[in-house]
Amino acid sequence: MRRLRVAILAGEASGDHLGGALMHAIAARRAVEWMGVGGEDMMAAGLDPIFPLDEISVMGIDAIVRRLPQLLSRIREAAERVVAFAPDVVVIIDAPEFNHRVAKRVRKALPGVPIVNYVSPTIWAWRPGRAKAMRPYVDLVLALFPFEPEAHARLGGPRCVYVGHPLYEATAATVPPGETLLVLPGSRRGEIDRLMPVFGAAIGRLAPALPVELLAVPWQRKRIEAHLADWPVQPAIVSGPGAKAQAFAKARAALAASGTVTLELAAARVPMVVAYKLDFAYRQVKRLHWLLPIVKAPSMVLANIAIGRNDIPAFLEEDANPEALAAALAPLLKPESEARALQMRAFDDFAAEMAVATSPAEQAADAVLSVLPPSAAEDSGSGATGA
Repeated sequence: MRRLRVAILAGEASGDHLGGALMHAIAARRAVEWMGVGGEDMMAAGLDPIFPLDEISVMGIDAIVRRLPQLLSRIREAAERVVAFAPDVVVIIDAPEFNHRVAKRVRKALPGVPIVNYVSPTIWAWRPGRAKAMRPYVDLVLALFPFEPEAHARLGGPRCVYVGHPLYEATAATVPPGETLLVLPGSRRGEIDRLMPVFGAAIGRLAPALPVELLAVPWQRKRIEAHLADWPVQPAIVSGPGAKAQAFAKARAALAASGTVTLELAAARVPMVVAYKLDFAYRQVKRLHWLLPIVKAPSMVLANIAIGRNDIPAFLEEDANPEALAAALAPLLKPESEARALQMRAFDDFAAEMAVATSPAEQAADAVLSVLPPSAAEDSGSGATGA
């Protein structure tokens, strides 16, 4: 009996990690032939990528516009290769700017092939009309957060199931307060440039008695060091393999850019203050919020959304100023403060909301296999190969 043919496409490192785990889970149950786009984790699971992952890893309107010709070329190439592969199922992972355009082309050419979207677009926060627009070309959405299936149902989106988030496969142990203030300015050039001056001024106003550490992704270290020349308090830069886990273990509190790192901090039970400043193009769009149904989320911190409370302070745009950030951080540095206790309760409630019976990768594999057409649904043994 022939192998299952799966086209799987990720658009950035976080999607590559999810994709690699999903590929291992599916390959443990079925013999699989893979093709698509991915990075190191997916290649280790058997994928021979069509082209390098970093060619399509973009974020923000400005970045998309600058790289639009290359992005469009890769969209066409990926769609043509997927169609030629004639898969039994297509899995797209995050990166909607790229993956949804590929999915539309594949659906037009192969209308009978199921398409699964792993990681829901943030339709509950940004452009809610995308949920309904996805229905013609996405058959199933695999959600990382428990509130997303209801959001898709309310907004007329595709069928959506919650499979869990890999950060919450294990429950974090309660640990005593750490001895450092951790700064996490992000991993992308634009967000680093927008946040580093504000973060430096906030740390200067706070003048913490604790040592300050700054977690720098290796590929942005020089940019971060250039910004540090203007900081009144010089942090110790930590970077490289294992640096994040060690920094989290030592941290009493964190000042962080909005993003996936806030989930990691919540999982590690590190109280935090979150901030973000939009790029120029997004700021212009935000000013049109009275014309367009764009931003709907009650918070930019996912833990707050999941528990229905804004217990983790978050500051956006002009509200993300040094005075506000320093004032919110100060009580988190006191081991017995109510502000710390409030966030610890929020972390407990968030972990309870995120709990799933089996690993997210196993649940995602079950969901992908459930949409297979009858001709491909029969078990054909185990094993995997790339294409």
